Amino acid sequence: MSSTPSFKRLPRAVREQQMLDAAVKVFSRRGFHAASMDEIAEDAGISKPMVYAYLGTKEELFVACLHRETARMMLAIAGAAAPDLPPDQRLWRGLRAFFGFVGAHRDGWAVLYRQARGSQPFAAELAAMRARLVDVVAGMLDHALRARGREVAGTELEVVAYALVGASESLADWLADHPEAEPEKTATRMMNVAWLGAAQLLDGVTWRPPAD
Repeated sequence: MSSTPSFKRLPRAVREQQMLDAAVKVFSRRGFHAASMDEIAEDAGISKPMVYAYLGTKEELFVACLHRETARMMLAIAGAAAPDLPPDQRLWRGLRAFFGFVGAHRDGWAVLYRQARGSQPFAAELAAMRARLVDVVAGMLDHALRARGREVAGTELEVVAYALVGASESLADWLADHPEAEPEKTATRMMNVAWLGAAQLLDGVTWRPPAD
């Protein structure tokens, strides 16, 4: 009898998703450097040569994981934060979708936020993901301001958007470590912090340091 394993034939797209699912789990547990293609192949239930044939080297596979998880996250946010909603509802739904993604894909978040950040070759991928989030948030703020007949310099919007994204990322990292925490409740907490400040910004209220 042959000892060569046999694999059920599946469409390429389905097989690739199986490989990416397995890779995300292994990368989140082991980190990029400690993860092995053998373990990824075993988790996916396929041969290691097939992983290489479909998705390339370990570095290429990691980048493919980053791209898929980023696309999933951005699609969830874009689908929830419809542009015709009131500003507070739009931000709330975007935050709820974001934290909902993290709660449902904790391994994916670990790969996106922790493993990519800690591995220099992937810093550009993480920066691109953050830039996309910042653009979305800055667009929400700009839309809200224009609806109130106000305009703010692009730099100011970018700074506020970076602050909101950074705070949301930190809280999402906390959520990933607390499986008992509810994503929607976490989104509500972030909304209270973000909107109370953003609402005053929209009204033109700013704090300035006292004169020396």
